[in-house]
Amino acid sequence: MKKILLLAVFGLFLSCNSSAQEKKEETFKVSKTKAEWKAQLSPEAFYVLREAGTERPFSSALNKNYKKGTFYCAGCNTPLFKSEHKFDSGTGWPSFDREIEGNVSFSTDYDLGYARTEEHCATCGGHLGHVFNDGPRKTTGKRHCINGVALKFVPEN
Repeated sequence: MKKILLLAVFGLFLSCNSSAQEKKEETFKVSKTKAEWKAQLSPEAFYVLREAGTERPFSSALNKNYKKGTFYCAGCNTPLFKSEHKFDSGTGWPSFDREIEGNVSFSTDYDLGYARTEEHCATCGGHLGHVFNDGPRKTTGKRHCINGVALKFVPEN
């Protein structure tokens, strides 16, 4: 009986340790130490970009910025979103219906107990926000909900 119980516990341990649950470590073109990021970024930008934090809704000046231009990663200056794809989602965070292809990477986040698609800068790995399927139906149907502190806006011209 003890052998059967021991085998059952061992089998349970193996089933909970599958490679499907391992988090893959991505490598990015721009890589810095924690100290280097802290020296470069404001405390708020560090919290969002490097610690996957979230800024308070309606706190970013970029939320209501509808000038023509491009939104860049505040960590490494990679162009991420174009102003022509920005819309007012009413959520309190800058929202876009699409990213600049190839400059944003995606992963699955279970921090709230359910799966969400998390967005990162594809160049430095900085956390940007999340993408949802409740965006404008006339375009992509996507809502890229982005922390304004993770972005720098560069006006056209």
